Order: sequence, then structure tokens, then C-alpha cells
Amino acid sequence: MAEQRQDKAALVSETRRRFEVEYLPDKSDKYDSRDVERLQQDDKWIENYLIWRHDVVDDTLKMIDESFQWRKEYTVNDLTESVIPKWLFESGSLFLHGYDKEGYKLFWFRVKHHVRDPKQQLEKKKLVAFWLEHYAKRDHGKPLTVVFDMSETGISHIDLDFVRFIVNCFTDYYPNFLTKIVIFEMPWIMNAAFKIVKGWLGPDAISMLKFTNKSDVQEYISGEYLPPHMGGTDSFKYSYPPLVDDDFQTPLCENGPITSEDEHESKEEIDADTKETGELNETQNLNQKKMNSVEQISKSEETDKTEIKAKNAKKALTTFKGSLLHISPAEELYFGSKETGEKKCLIVLTNVTKNVVAFKVRTTAPEKYRVKPSNSSCEPGTSLDIIVSLHGGFAASLQDRFLIMAAEMDQSSGAGVPELTQFWKEVPRTKVMEHRLRCHVIESSKPFSLTLKENAFNIPAKTNEDLHIQLTHLLQINKRLQEQIDRCLWFQQLSTVLSLLSVTVVAFCFYLMYTQRS
Repeated sequence: MAEQRQDKAALVSETRRRFEVEYLPDKSDKYDSRDVERLQQDDKWIENYLIWRHDVVDDTLKMIDESFQWRKEYTVNDLTESVIPKWLFESGSLFLHGYDKEGYKLFWFRVKHHVRDPKQQLEKKKLVAFWLEHYAKRDHGKPLTVVFDMSETGISHIDLDFVRFIVNCFTDYYPNFLTKIVIFEMPWIMNAAFKIVKGWLGPDAISMLKFTNKSDVQEYISGEYLPPHMGGTDSFKYSYPPLVDDDFQTPLCENGPITSEDEHESKEEIDADTKETGELNETQNLNQKKMNSVEQISKSEETDKTEIKAKNAKKALTTFKGSLLHISPAEELYFGSKETGEKKCLIVLTNVTKNVVAFKVRTTAPEKYRVKPSNSSCEPGTSLDIIVSLHGGFAASLQDRFLIMAAEMDQSSGAGVPELTQFWKEVPRTKVMEHRLRCHVIESSKPFSLTLKENAFNIPAKTNEDLHIQLTHLLQINKRLQEQIDRCLWFQQLSTVLSLLSVTVVAFCFYLMYTQRS
């Protein structure tokens, strides 16, 4: 594992060096300076290019060159909602919503809403680029699953130029960004067209094509994220505005739901928030000296132990380094399976600014989780522990997501619940830092994850490298045992042969003695 990382780091360094020497001097005017700067700093981005080109540096450099020129041509870094015509968003032909069974985001292309029109082609292509860039920046380049919903389509909807553009985005411009292409109910008249598409994808990507219908589409996408016409139960109806998101909601706390402060919330949610405010104020009065949390953890013996376990988990966490907060873990929360009982995970926030930072936590499955605290603030230079726990009979799933929103507060602003409520109503969207975490489910009863239950027994969290070492050790032990068994079998066979030989000799001796007497 260590050697692989060193090899990858060497390839990244070589790719960056050669790009700066062989491409940048002659083509700097064809690149966006922001992309060049990112390439100089973002190792993961270069790694994705290398993965997509099988670690062949020459091919990787060509892809970087082509994608950078394309990004500048389509002004990808400057694509915003205001740049794209509103009617394109309203058409509902392209949007992000839901997850496949492996936990990858779904990028929907509702073909029946697409009409071939050369005059609108450029704007439609920019809409594709907008969605891909929007997601790439938001979720740090996590791969997508593309769904071509071709139900109720005919020859008038065939637009090979547009389909080719979408395919090229994944094969040439967004490295390591595609997991599969699910094609639902492709009309027979389009068979010839998709033979051409297979040629565009190339041999490596053809295996990503999944042709499905209502009877087998759930092999890839569960019913909860499929609309009824695809055999699912998802009641989601696309509309614009606002821009479609994952419908993150505020999770449960131990005293009940703490609702969001958004203007679109219902009156019932606001009433619940008022009730929770009173409870939080009572708790706050019990401990005024606690500076980094409005929601105080109760001082029962059991909770004290939980806090100690949470702090022990910090050492093994990976960290996302944001502009306002450092967030650990960086990408995934690890939960045990349903059979292992209730699981708890830890999120550690560290304020890296000189001001108080307000934060709130949302999830796509608010009925499953308790989060404590879910809406509070963090003092400058301090760290704060957030406990996320499953409750009831619920189990975590790969589709579950958490959203952490953070914004810097003025020194004069208070950190009480009323001040936080008002702050979130007034803070501009551009000032809010967002980071998303996905869930990872471990089937083992003793996971290597960052669960609090594991830390309760002082079991150190294992990294992939640790597991690899242990696996190698087990394989070596297994090999030695196999060799011992083989030796034992060989000795057993030899003993059997010798025994048979001895019996034969003795029998022959008796025979000779008998014949001599006769």
C-alpha cells in the first residue's frame, strides 16, 4: 500500500511537471488560470486524470490539455444559474436527484423533454456543463451515475450530437466521474443510434452501459429513488426554482426535532423550533462557561462516557480543510449494520477563523438520525464534537447524506438560539460554506470504522493499510498451515506405503519358511 501511494505520488509529480514544461508555455492563453492554479495544488484532481487514462502520463497530459481548453471555451468556472436561460431549468430535461444502490448520485436525462434544435444546442450543452461542475465542486468530484430515461420517446427526440456531448463530458473532460450509464426503456428504433454511442464510449466504458426496463432497473437503483413509471415509489416532482438539491432536512436531537430556520419551513416546524429554543435556553443556563456549543450535552454518567469515547475517536479521523471549519471525517461516516444494534459516529468541527462560526447539520434521512448539537456555533480556534446516532429500528444506508453548513458571524452577534435563527435568515448564500458527508455501512460486528461503540472498548480504528497488512499476515499463516498439511499428508502416505511393504515382506518370509518345511 505504501509503495502504491509513493508510485501514485511520483506519477502526479511527473504529470504536473511535464504539463508546466510541455503545455503551459505555449497554450497558457487557451487555459483558464483558475484551472491551472488548481492543477498545481490539487493532487486528487491529477490522480483522477491518471486513473481515467490508466496511469499513462502521455495520455493523461493530452486529456488535461483537451479538458482545459474545453473548460475555457464553455466558461465552465463562470457558469451560474443566472447565465443559463431560465426556461432550460424549467424544462426538467436535466437534473440531479437521488442515489443508486452503490450510493452514487443520479444525473437524470429525461429524453422526452428534450427537443432537437440547433439554435438552442450551445445553451443546452452549457446546462450539462453547469450541472456537472455544480456537482463536482459541491461533492469534490465524487462519481455520478447517468440515467437516460427514454420512456415515451420516439424518433423526434433522437439528438446524437447532444448525446455525444454528454458522453464526451465523461470520457474526455471530467476524469473518473462516471460509474455507469443506466438506459431505461430504449425504443427499438434507437438501437442503431446507440450502436454509434457504444463506439464513442470506447471498449473501457462500454461495460458501463446498462440497458434496463421496469423489471430489472432496480438491480441498479432502489425503488425509493425511481418514479412510479419506472416501477418505483419516489414521489419527487421536478420543479424550478429553486435549484434541485438533496432535500436536506434537520435531523432529530434527543429532545425531538430541531427544525431549520429557512423561510420556506412550515408553521409546525417553527412551533417545534420555539419549543426546542426554550429547552435549550434552560440547558444553557446550567452551564454558561461552555463556549463552543449552544446545545449542551447532559451531565449524566452515561453521556460523560460517550464524550470520552468521542474524543478518543479524533485521532483516526481524516480531515476536510474548509475555509471556515476543518471537518473530520472528510468524506464518510461509518455505521454498523442493523444486526449490530444502534451505532454512533463522531463529527469534529474545528474553527480556523478569528470569529465565531455558526453551523447547522442537515440530513437526507431526518427520521433515522439524532444529531447533537445540530444547530450551534463554534468559538475561534476551538473544536466541537457532534454525535450522530441511529435510533429506533433504523439502519444506515449508502444513500443517506449529511450536509454541514457554516458561516462566519460578526463579533457583535450573539450565539444564542434566537440570534442564530435570525442569522441564518439573513446570511447571504455566497457566505455559507457547505460540506457533505455520506454514510458507509459495515457488515462486521467489529468494524474498522470510526464508530463510538468500537472506541468504547479501546479498539484502535484501523486504516486500509492496517487491514492490508493483517490480510497479508493471515494469507502467510494460511500458506504455512497449508504447507504443514501437505507435509503431514506426504508422511501419512509414506507411512502407509512402508506399512504395506513391511506386511508384504513378512508375508513373503512366512511363505519361504513354509515351503522349506514342506
